[in-house]
Amino acid sequence: MGLLQHMQLSYDLKVPDSIAKTLDIKNWNQLGNRVNRLNAEQRESWDAVYNPIAEKFAMDFKHMNDSTLTVWKYQRYMQDYLGTIAAVDENVGRLLNYLDSKELSKNTIVVYTSDQGFYLGEHGWFDKRFMYNESFKTPLLIRWPNSITAGITSEAMVQNLDFAQTFLEVAGVLPPVDMQGESLVPLLKGEIEKWKRDAVYYHYYEYPAEHAVKRHYGIATEDYKLIHFYYDVDEWELFDRKKDPYEVNNVINDPKYSSIISDLKSKLKTLRKKYGDSDELSDQYIQLYKDKGWIE
Repeated sequence: MGLLQHMQLSYDLKVPDSIAKTLDIKNWNQLGNRVNRLNAEQRESWDAVYNPIAEKFAMDFKHMNDSTLTVWKYQRYMQDYLGTIAAVDENVGRLLNYLDSKELSKNTIVVYTSDQGFYLGEHGWFDKRFMYNESFKTPLLIRWPNSITAGITSEAMVQNLDFAQTFLEVAGVLPPVDMQGESLVPLLKGEIEKWKRDAVYYHYYEYPAEHAVKRHYGIATEDYKLIHFYYDVDEWELFDRKKDPYEVNNVINDPKYSSIISDLKSKLKTLRKKYGDSDELSDQYIQLYKDKGWIE
């Protein structure tokens, strides 16, 4: 996930294969199978933007060192990323304008959210998957006329698995008993006292698949985050989220946190039992992925 070592010229940065593979970089990968899906008009637009960038890069490459190459990769990455965000913003606006024009705004709930967060250079990384804050948090904006007071915010610990129960309650439908989320309706209506969750659980188990991120699970509260890396390693990390919001100082071996660690491990065990999760279960998922040919 390092910008210099792992960000691929073609796959991640859209340098054409014909240019990328001629440069002295092992990690160029292939873009072809992606751009070949474009029709002639789309490909013309694509090439008009990316070919001049790639051609200039090829000329400049022989003068680059690790530092300047990292800067180039980061700038290329961020320009595409922010351009994508601008396009999302424009089209959310189109959707909201449509609701207004058709007089549907007053009885339509709009939820804006996403997949996991993404590293935009933090820790020197791109992509996601780790439990660290940048890829742990996601955007969540909700507009529900006549039910939500406009402009309110909440710091409650919610998760994307809460969305389904929320939609079902709004629609007046009882959720299946085996669903694991909680309806956000009490929070949306300002009934804070009805929200009981004080910790959330996370588990990433796909190693050795994409980006080789080690398998890990953990618990996060408003004040702390405890992470256990397992499978072919056995390492624990603890972050004091109030004192260390960027999560760069692992205090797992600090005696001052011993009682906190004990309490978090107990809560973590309870959450794993609640969700029916285990290390063995992650092995089953990995084998399923291999059987389907999704990973090697």
